[in-house]
Amino acid sequence: MALVNAGVVVLDCAEPEKLAEFYKALLGAEETEATANRVEIRGADGFRMAFRRDVNATPPSWPRPENSLQAHLDFVVDDLDEAERGVVGLGGRPMEAKDAPGPYEERGFADPAGHSFTLRRVASTAPKQG
Repeated sequence: MALVNAGVVVLDCAEPEKLAEFYKALLGAEETEATANRVEIRGADGFRMAFRRDVNATPPSWPRPENSLQAHLDFVVDDLDEAERGVVGLGGRPMEAKDAPGPYEERGFADPAGHSFTLRRVASTAPKQG
């Protein structure tokens, strides 16, 4: 039995309206709630995020150690190249250019407010055809 019933990933930032627009476009989400200091969105699959105003928000500095990783999001994609073009077109920026070793292919990015996230493609476990 779960200890909690629902959750929302909340990112603090100076401009929640602008950051919500970035993630709405990234996730194909819609705005579900907005106040002067918080905007919440929900994706078609039910994933929820909120953006809370913090006028003193300091963007994470990852991978540098000072003010390091404050939060990290992983998003699963089918096509890393296509997703990367979309992220950059929305105002995100690459943090790492090389794919990580292991069972996943992934690339690191920062959203317009500096929060890091990863686009990850799970390697197929099906046998290669041909």
